[in-house]
Amino acid sequence: MTSTITTIDGVRRTVAAAKAEGRRVALVPTMGALHDGHLALVARAREVADLVVVSVFVNPLQFGPKEDFARYPRDLDADLALLDAAGADVLFAPDAAELLPEGRTSTRVVAGPVGGTLEGRIRPGHFDGVLTIVLKLLNAVGPDTAVFGQKDAQQVFLVAQMIRDLDVPVALDVVATVREADGLARSSRNAYLAPGERVLARAVPAALDAAESSADQDVDAMVAAAQGALAGEDGADLEYLAVVDPATFRPVDDGYRGRALVLVAARVGGTRLIDNRFVHLG
Repeated sequence: MTSTITTIDGVRRTVAAAKAEGRRVALVPTMGALHDGHLALVARAREVADLVVVSVFVNPLQFGPKEDFARYPRDLDADLALLDAAGADVLFAPDAAELLPEGRTSTRVVAGPVGGTLEGRIRPGHFDGVLTIVLKLLNAVGPDTAVFGQKDAQQVFLVAQMIRDLDVPVALDVVATVREADGLARSSRNAYLAPGERVLARAVPAALDAAESSADQDVDAMVAAAQGALAGEDGADLEYLAVVDPATFRPVDDGYRGRALVLVAARVGGTRLIDNRFVHLG
C-alpha cells in the first residue's frame, strides 16, 4: 500500500532507512492530476528501483501571473488511489508551507540561455521556477534515479543540464511520451479541452507526423509541412514550431543532417498544448 508523507524530514527518514538496507530509490516528480503518462513513469521507476517515491506538488514558482495556477487540477485522493494500484511505495505530498515556508525562495536556480527560448520565451521565468523546485525535491528525497517524461522535452534538457552543472548525485531516466489512441500526448491540461476542442487538438501530433514525413528533405520543407498541418485547423493557433539539435537545444541550420528534435506549442481554445518528436534529417 502506498504511504503518504507530507514532510521533508519524514521522506528523508524513509529513504535513509531504505538505503541502509541497500535498496535503490527512484523519484517521480509530478504536479498531480495523474494520468497514464505519469503511471508510465511510475512503472519505469519500479523497474529501476526498490523504493518508488512519487511527489505531488503544484509548483507556484513555475506559473506566471496570468497562468492557470489556481485552476490547475488537484485531486490528491484520486492520485493516491492510482499510485497504490501502480505499486508506488510513497506519495510525498508536501504543502506550500513545507516546501516554500517563506512563500518564495531568496535563492533560485537560473536555467540559463536555453531556459529563455521556446517555452521560456512564452513563459518568462518558468524554467527557473521548475528547476528550483526540482532541485529542492531532489535534495529532500535524495533518490538514486529521477524519472521524467519526454513530453516536456525542454524541461528534461534543462534538468539534465542542472544535474550536470551542479553535480547533483542522481541519474536521470527519461520515458517516452504516452499518447491517446488518436496520437494526442497525455497531459493534465487535456482535461480543459471541450469536446470540439479535443478534436482540434489532434492537429498538434498531426503537425509532428507531417514533419517526420518530410524529414528526408530539409529543415525548411519539414517546418512547412508541420505548419501546413496546423494551418488547416481553424482554432488551433500555433505559438511556436522549432527544430533543434537535441545535444544543445539550439535551432539547427538549413544544412543540418542527423538526429533532430521537433517541438511544437499551440493554443486550442484557452488551453496550451506542447509536444515533440525526434526525427532524422537527411
